Formats: sequence, structure tokens, C-alpha cells
Amino acid sequence: MARGTEYSFLPKLSSKREVFGLGACLCLIAILLRLGVALHPYSGAGTPPMFGDFEAQRHWMEITYHLSPSEWYFNTSNNNLSYWGLDYPPLTAYHSWICGAIAHSINPDWVSLHHSHGLEDYYHKLFMRYTVLVADILIYFPAIFVFVFGVYRSLSLEDKLSTAFIILVTPSLLVIDHGHFQYNSISLGLAVWAVLASCTRHNLLSCIFFSLSLNYKQMELYHSLPFFFFLLGKALQQREARYLTIIKYGLCVIATFLICWLPFLSSISSIQQVLHRLFPFSRGLYEDKVANFWCSLSVLIKLKLLLSRGVLLQLCFWTTILSIVPSAINLLFYPTPYRFLHSLVNSALSFFLFSFQVHEKSILLAVIPVSLLAVVHPFVSTWFILVATFSMYPLLVKDGLVLPTWSLSLFFFLSSYLFLPRLSYKMHNQDRRINLLFYVSMGLFFALCISSHFVTPPARLPDLFPVLISGFSCLHFLGFLVWFNYMQFMPQQIGHTYQKYFRLVHNKPHEN
Repeated sequence: MARGTEYSFLPKLSSKREVFGLGACLCLIAILLRLGVALHPYSGAGTPPMFGDFEAQRHWMEITYHLSPSEWYFNTSNNNLSYWGLDYPPLTAYHSWICGAIAHSINPDWVSLHHSHGLEDYYHKLFMRYTVLVADILIYFPAIFVFVFGVYRSLSLEDKLSTAFIILVTPSLLVIDHGHFQYNSISLGLAVWAVLASCTRHNLLSCIFFSLSLNYKQMELYHSLPFFFFLLGKALQQREARYLTIIKYGLCVIATFLICWLPFLSSISSIQQVLHRLFPFSRGLYEDKVANFWCSLSVLIKLKLLLSRGVLLQLCFWTTILSIVPSAINLLFYPTPYRFLHSLVNSALSFFLFSFQVHEKSILLAVIPVSLLAVVHPFVSTWFILVATFSMYPLLVKDGLVLPTWSLSLFFFLSSYLFLPRLSYKMHNQDRRINLLFYVSMGLFFALCISSHFVTPPARLPDLFPVLISGFSCLHFLGFLVWFNYMQFMPQQIGHTYQKYFRLVHNKPHEN
């Protein structure tokens, strides 16, 4: 290995106390960044009558605390579904109920039925912000640290801490959860726990964690095919009891779903109503100016005007499946952790680019597996994460989150350059044309984003800059999809030195 490839900005650690102390300091920095973002506006702040995602989360706490589960997903006199009706799976509802109960114990006015709509009390906002932070600390932080220390065992202690820190300060997740206001870190954290369990051969635990993640946010379907084909491929490689293993996986998933859905299994109509709320196909092909293929194509071809909703659904379904199939089949026949992590990226990107009813924030489902690969692909991972953040820029401008977006993006790039053991070496030694491409990419994003503030678009093109930003981002994502597929099929491209990060699981006895 060339000298410098394993350089770490952090000092050499010689004791567990030093590791713990430095890890605590890095966690504190990550927490302070989250608190800093939380000082800025949130989705729908001061914009009645519907407000935004902040009010949606508060409203779910209100209805889940006051109403029985049989009413949560139904339109009733106490639950007007047209006003932020619950449209996430049962685990989100249970989490809302817990937060609602805590809120009620502090101040009943925060979740008062019918009378708390649009509440923007200072202490209530503080409470809501802290609920996101607590979710991060309890679920997401441990998942990242245990993943890095459990999977990348060949790294030095300093590089493990550096990698975990870089993942924890990913700007796109911070500005959405702690700025815009959502709880993505819960579903994504559970998904990381599932990935860790799969990579370390605790496959039944993987089934449970991924089922929990899917029962918190249905968008985790973006990751479902890699989990399915990875576990199926591992089971089929067994010499004995392969079909029994598959049955055990299936029973584990079914049992987890049954427990999560227990209050809603009283009737077929109840199940149908929950599913109807989770998959509202009537909403349309995509949301706002999302950086996916269909939104970008609409500049040239208005598919929504040419095709019926049913035809669009089929078109999206088959395009998404065809995009994922190569990665999935490769994973089935070669179920290694390296290919699994790449397949998670490829699947999430395929869903984001080609599926039906895609939101700007759905790119987070690709960001997390990309960040988990930061050790292996530091340059491309850093580039991807920055593009993902800028792809949401029109949404973040609307929310008043311009300052934290730019600040976190710059902090993330500088931290990655200093902390990731291979990024600075890579940028100094790779083909200069690749570095030039990166700088041109970032320069154009900077120009588009800044121009959107100071340049007045033509009257007939009021959405010029959001469309340009989403289209430019889409081109990047299509290129990244090709690149990550290539890297999945050609693992030798990363070199023997870095393949060692994935060897640890091959020498362990199989565990179901």
C-alpha cells in the first residue's frame, strides 16, 4: 500500500479510555450540529391553514393519544383525514402515541384534540425538536457506531471513529430531520441495524430489524429487494437445511408484522384502510420538483397528460424492476456483504429515479447505504452525499434552511477530507480529470443555487431554477446508478487491500 493511504487526522489512540473519550467528543459535536440546525425554521412554520410536516407530526401525536387505534387511519368526526391524516405504518403511530403521552403529561394543550391545530408555542417546539434528537441518540447513533466497529474491523480505532463521525454529520439527513422536521433517523437507524445483522450473519435479527424499519416507514421498500435476495442467496448456499432456513426467515418476518399490526387485524376492511393510507396512488407521479427521471422527463414530455394513472403505475413498476434486476440477480448468486451494500444503493436509487409517487426526501434512502460505503469509496460517497443535499435545495429554501444547508455541506466536505482515511490521498493521486469533473459539478450546483436567489426567471418559466437543479441532480443520480452497479459487478476494482474490510464475515460459522 502506498504511504498515506491510511492517514487519519485523529491522533493515535492507545487505550479504551481514549477511544471512549474521543468518541464522546465526536458525538457531542454531532449533537451540537443538530441543535444548531434546530434553531432554524421548520416545514410550514407560520403558514396556515395546513402548515407543514412539523404540524403533521404534532397532529399524529394528538390523534393517537386521544383516539383508539381503530380510528387512527379512518375518517371520523374526531379524525379529519384531509388534515394531515396518518399515512405511515403502525410503528410510526405507536411512536406518535408515546410522544403524545409525554407531551400531554408536560402540557395537555400541546396535543389537545381539535384545539391544538397549528400550535407554535416555543416550549412545544423545543419539545418536538428534542424528540428527534432523542430518537437519533437512542437508535441512529448506536447503529452507526456498532456498524463501523462491527463490519470494518480491519480499520484502526482512529479510522473507525472518523468514519462513524462522517456518517453522523451527513448534511442531508440533518437538515431534513432537525430542520424540515421528520423522524427519518428511526427507520434508517433500524435499517442500519438490519444491515449490520446481515453482514455479521445474524440473519434472524436482520429479518426482525428490517421488518421493524418497514413498519415505521413504508419507503423502506426501497431496500427490500437487496435484503430478500441477500438472505435468500445465503440460505441457498447452505449444504443442509436450506429450505428450513428460508421458512424460518419467513416466519420471523410474519411474526414481526403480526405483532406490529395486531390492533388493525380485527377485520379485512381495517387492513385495507391502513394499506390505502400507506399507498395513496391517487396523489400523482411525483412531488414538486423531485430530482428523479420522470420529473426531469416532464420538461420534454408531459407523461401525466398523455397517460392514465394506471398506465403510469405500470410504467413506473416495470422500469423500476428492470433497473433493479441486474443488481438483485448478481446478489442472489454472489451474496457477499460488499455486493449487498452496493445493491442497497442501487435499489434505493432505482426506486428514487423510476418509481411512482417519489418525494425529494426519499433520496435519504440512498444516502445512508452510500455513507456506509464511505470507507471503500470515499471520493464518490462524498460527492454523492453533497449532490443529494443540493437536490433538495428548492425544498430547503422554502423551509428557510439555506444557511444550515450551506454550512453543513461545507463542514461535511472539509470533515470528510480531513477525517476519511483515503479521501485526501485519493484526490491527490487519482486522474486529475475526475477531480476536475467533481469541481465543475460542485461549481455548477453553486451557480444554480445562488442564481435562484438573485436572478429573476422569465415570467413564463417561474420554476426555472428548481427544474434546473432537479434535472442536474437527476443526471448525477443516473451516473451514480451506473457506477455503483459497475462496482457491485466488479468488486476487484477496489483492490485487494480494501476487500479485506468485507472478509471478516466469510470466516465465521453460519448463524441463523
